[in-house]
Amino acid sequence: MISKSIITSVLEAALSTGGDFAELFIEDTSRGSINFLDGQLESTQSGRDFGVGIRIFNRLNCIYAYTNSFDKDSLVKTALKAAEAVRGQTTGIDIVLDETKPGNAHGIKIMPYSISKKEKLEIVKVGYYSAKDYDSIISQASSRYLDVMQNIAIANSEGLYVEDSRTHTRLIISAIAEKDGQMQTGSVNPGAHMGFEFAQGLDMKGLGREAARMAKVMAEADYCKAGVIPVVIDNAFGGVIFHEACGHGLEATSVAKGTSVFAGKLGEKVALDIVTAIDDGTMPNEWGSANIDDEGTKTRRNILIENGVLKSYLVDKFNGRKMGMESTGSGRRQSYRFPPTSRMSNTYIANGGSTRPQILENTEFGLYAKEMGGGSVNPGTGEFNFSVREGYMIRDGKVAEPVRGATLIGKGMDVLKKIDMVGDNMDMAQGMCGSSSGNIPANVGQPTIRVSSITVGGR
Repeated sequence: MISKSIITSVLEAALSTGGDFAELFIEDTSRGSINFLDGQLESTQSGRDFGVGIRIFNRLNCIYAYTNSFDKDSLVKTALKAAEAVRGQTTGIDIVLDETKPGNAHGIKIMPYSISKKEKLEIVKVGYYSAKDYDSIISQASSRYLDVMQNIAIANSEGLYVEDSRTHTRLIISAIAEKDGQMQTGSVNPGAHMGFEFAQGLDMKGLGREAARMAKVMAEADYCKAGVIPVVIDNAFGGVIFHEACGHGLEATSVAKGTSVFAGKLGEKVALDIVTAIDDGTMPNEWGSANIDDEGTKTRRNILIENGVLKSYLVDKFNGRKMGMESTGSGRRQSYRFPPTSRMSNTYIANGGSTRPQILENTEFGLYAKEMGGGSVNPGTGEFNFSVREGYMIRDGKVAEPVRGATLIGKGMDVLKKIDMVGDNMDMAQGMCGSSSGNIPANVGQPTIRVSSITVGGR
């Protein structure tokens, strides 16, 4: 996207005042969306964004600047301005860029730009009408299609030059059920590191019905009662609790500062033997996967917790300097406007030895959290509060009446130690994860698990 001679000149300018490392992140991204609401096309959008991020290290100091100009003079000027904040001993580093080929584990069959908006709209409409026509209790529905095609190049003063292309496609279907003046929402949000073939392969009728079914069940449910009880959390999006309450605490972003509850605990027992947690950015075509991270390091399969023992953190290049650790391929960012930091990719609790029926049968009384919703977390303490989007009481080992308004309240470290049954049905769900380096695609996942006791908020 930019010639190597220009890149070299910019890197040299970035190091001109004594920095010991410089990096360029070059991006050209196209995106599109179609939104169908209340029986009509509400919006269709497309856009293109390009720019360059320039990062400079001087030991444990970091400077970041960006521009949306590809012009050499503008790039050099931006680099020199950023370099003014760096004062060190100039070493006259000789930069020789050596292009590497990361390989591609995420083949794209149909590029979204090759498909007309009309064809995309037809798929969107199927999801909408399936949800809206499910039942008269459904008062509103929406269906949305999104695609993003990102081309990047990363170069640094160590001689790295690497390029990559990422294509993501996602469908979002929501339904609102209304009863007695109360509204409940159901939604499904499948996505993948794939092209339009992903949308073609989805059962949009089934997805629409699922969103509407969830909304209807919760609209007709009574409120959950509060208490401290066992909770069975289902697979896929149930993994959002580990992601939020524990995963962020395993990122070097907080570990390097000493603000994480997991700081200094490598090699310690943090969960029962049945718990193994993994972050794997190499999984083919998964929502959170990539060939390389946003610092040019190949993504990896990182075992975070193995048989209950804390084994690893997620480490980016800069925080790795502070911690004396190498990068784990976890440096990610939303775009060139953000400096990268350590982030999750596809993070999940691995399969255990129980089945979902066995877990339920061994729970005389409790809450079955079939689908988790949103929540809030304090990364420093791991304290969390999550809503249960679809919940049921468990009575005599069986799923009983649906309940709404349930929340799960606790601390990530405590919950880890109380996971006493782990299922064999691991699945993943897609989300957008927000942190200091912006919003990025991330998978959460787990099999069905049981937490022996947790505070359930309700009425």
